[in-house]
Amino acid sequence: MSDGTEVTAAAIARLAGVGRAAVSNWRRRHADFPRPVGGTETSPTFSLAEVESWLREQGKLAEAPLRERVRRRLEGASEGYGPALVRAGEHLAGLNELSAADPLAAARRELDRMAEEAGPAAAFEQLLADYFDANPRQYTLTPAPTAALMARLAGPGESVLDPACGSAELLLAAFAPTGTPAGAGASADSTPPSALHGQEADPLLARLAALRLTLRAGVGRTGPAAVDVRAEDALRTEPAADAPLVTTVLCHPPFNERNWGHDELAYDPRWAYGLPARTESELAWVQHAVARLRPGGTAVLLLPPAVAARRTGRRVRAALLRKGALRAVLALPPGAAAPHSLPLHLWVLRKPDGASGAASRLLLMDAAGGRAEGEEPPSWQQTAETVLAAWRVHDAGEAVPEQPGRCATLPVIDLLDDEVDLSPARHLLPGGAGADAAALADVRAELERTLRRTLELTAADAAAPQAEQSSGAGGTALPEATVGELARSGALEVHTATSEPVTTAPGDVVIPVQGRGAAYVVAEGEGGARLGKPLCLLRPDPAALDAWFVAGFLRSTANTRQASSYASSASRIDVRRLRLPRLPLERQRAYGERFRRLTEFETALRRVGELGEEFVQGMFDGLADGTVPPL
Repeated sequence: MSDGTEVTAAAIARLAGVGRAAVSNWRRRHADFPRPVGGTETSPTFSLAEVESWLREQGKLAEAPLRERVRRRLEGASEGYGPALVRAGEHLAGLNELSAADPLAAARRELDRMAEEAGPAAAFEQLLADYFDANPRQYTLTPAPTAALMARLAGPGESVLDPACGSAELLLAAFAPTGTPAGAGASADSTPPSALHGQEADPLLARLAALRLTLRAGVGRTGPAAVDVRAEDALRTEPAADAPLVTTVLCHPPFNERNWGHDELAYDPRWAYGLPARTESELAWVQHAVARLRPGGTAVLLLPPAVAARRTGRRVRAALLRKGALRAVLALPPGAAAPHSLPLHLWVLRKPDGASGAASRLLLMDAAGGRAEGEEPPSWQQTAETVLAAWRVHDAGEAVPEQPGRCATLPVIDLLDDEVDLSPARHLLPGGAGADAAALADVRAELERTLRRTLELTAADAAAPQAEQSSGAGGTALPEATVGELARSGALEVHTATSEPVTTAPGDVVIPVQGRGAAYVVAEGEGGARLGKPLCLLRPDPAALDAWFVAGFLRSTANTRQASSYASSASRIDVRRLRLPRLPLERQRAYGERFRRLTEFETALRRVGELGEEFVQGMFDGLADGTVPPL
């Protein structure tokens, strides 16, 4: 008997691991293929049970893992993937168990097995992750490491609110019981909050967030936390008269909203720091967060960098500074959250309590700054610990050590100019080797050594016998063989990047077959790299061919031109058509040594150019900021 779950042709293709064309062929060629039970003529749906039975009989369906079977049933539910996931979560939480007559009854036993094997909370996390993977563009999630950093910046609090909670990543990070995916949101000896409050405009997300928190908050170290997630637009919904103020607000609000309620909320009492402009929805979220805090409470918001600099927001930023609400602006490295190309900012705010004076200094930090050119960026864990350490020192009222290009505390009065631009990079002194006199001296010394090496290589070529210099391309024509002929004779092997991995070894010759680039010899100690497209690897037999001789002649302009073909607007080299002279091995080695010296000379010249640019820019920077004297 069918359980009512329906699947499309695309879903059948995923079940069997084939393309949709294969499913169409099965429908035409197999009279016993299940008949459509719904959908339209152009997009029919089929009974999942009948399809699985047919595929199994045909030997086209392997037994799927338990998690995958549940995902398929939820995805194919007639009510929709999201609502079905909600009801599955309610069953796991014991709030609304699935009955035998329920369309999802067939999934009940599998859900119970998942709960037995992993626990109800972990089972729901797995199903929720599958749902978000199937809808990657529909939802903007806060990555767990970023959420954990925000929770640790806010510190432990009795009650936590996220007014744009989405699927509750930030609230989970604030709660952070042992074993949650949020991990490290709170220290092991901190007390989790006793109340978690959320607001979310999307009713489905609000229900998923409530279930997620209910399942997770029930396994806390000090007992279950109260969970209150409401399906409402936090900005447009006036807080109830009895709405509790909270100790902590964590928020990753939607960015660049235009229709956030500017006109109807013009006289809202939450705008204690000024009415945000229509284009400043993020500053509306900032003020909403502060309004929901108890005096002395902390808010941490993840915002786009433009919020710190747009002219339309300068009055609100100035008021936040004057009244002591804004305590820190921390620029994270790109990739902390979507959009991943931007260095998003964390704003840390504290609601004035009236007992202490307004903060006189603002912590500014650029977590991606202060690195020398070419220096590897730190890991996320190192970045998070650096940000936390600076904030905790500043929050304790102590002086934060100034780090050029990375961290400083500035007097608020110095920031209250016409722009009130709070972008950390604008106010931090430049850092890195370019502005350091000692580092510049090192660059200059390396530049001089490299220049001397290029002169030595040039002198070696000038001292070569005239007979050797005059022989070759301009002398008598040499007998030749193509790479294809040499491969057939066993003198070398030809490898291309295919599904079978090909790794390089010392003495191999690698040549790009498309785009720019030149043939090169894999040096000792540099083998083991996997060959990628569009590269080709030649492996000469050392008893027959010298590797540098091969690489040098493959770089010849005439050689690559006669072996090139054109497809569309791009040229491609047919490696087997490339030609090599037929020479004794000793003569090959003579050519190979000259080619090797030329390659070394080319590398040295390239390094001279890089060092020259670095030295010149460093001198400009040093003279401009005073670290290098003019005389």
